[in-house]
Amino acid sequence: METAIGIFECKARGIFRKHRITPLAGDKVVISVNEKTENTIDEIGERKNFLLRPPVANIDVLAIVVATVNPKPSTLIIDKLTAIAFHKDIEPVLIITKTDLGSSDELTEIYNSVGIKTVCVSSVNGEGIDDVKSLVSGKICVFTGNSAVGKSTLLNALDGSLSLKTGEYSQKLGRGRHTTREVELFPFCGGYLADTPGFSSLDFEKSDLILKDELPFCFPEFEKHLGNCKFTSCTHTCEKGCKIVEAVSNGEIPVSRHNSYVSFYNDAKNIKEWEL
Repeated sequence: METAIGIFECKARGIFRKHRITPLAGDKVVISVNEKTENTIDEIGERKNFLLRPPVANIDVLAIVVATVNPKPSTLIIDKLTAIAFHKDIEPVLIITKTDLGSSDELTEIYNSVGIKTVCVSSVNGEGIDDVKSLVSGKICVFTGNSAVGKSTLLNALDGSLSLKTGEYSQKLGRGRHTTREVELFPFCGGYLADTPGFSSLDFEKSDLILKDELPFCFPEFEKHLGNCKFTSCTHTCEKGCKIVEAVSNGEIPVSRHNSYVSFYNDAKNIKEWEL
């Protein structure tokens, strides 16, 4: 735990385990520092938000890191993360790495068109590093994404003193090797940066769930169309008279974004609130 007088290793009191509360990176806590026994976390402050994966609290910015190639970017994963961010009142930012190896034009066009900030970076020529710094300074910013997209490399470029271990993409396995094992916050420009364990498409289903009635509000490009559909029970998936479906047809909303929404809706439609 970081305090004004130093960093202390602490253990959460048993009362938290009784109430099924787990301290998270980013929590504001009250601790006891003891000379003859272990230091303890006594209180956990109210959280403005938190994520289950990665497990972090009080986040200002979710930096979603994808690569142009190796591994190939998935708009479904990007859209799941942006939806979770909007649901939790976190600002999502898309950071596209390895621009020296492939084109970022398609992703940039999609996400700029829906109002999600997008930054292209390259560890080879330093492209975009200053833009990332300006977006995250003074904030708690969590970097997340598939393994081997370059999160740790990017953090090292932002702050050379971190010296985080970086991994490589395995052509044989078709995925990256995990180099970050747990969430850790690093002080940076008046705020904090968090590197998080990379994930694969196989374990991504464990991410935060969103109820179907809340899902449309997690896509900002849907906002001006909500309430204008022919039927009040419209699911915005395929109905006639749906203004969102019309907006997709006329090119106002990217097809990939709506495809993601439909996929998430089908996953969420049978989830009950008590199950969350």
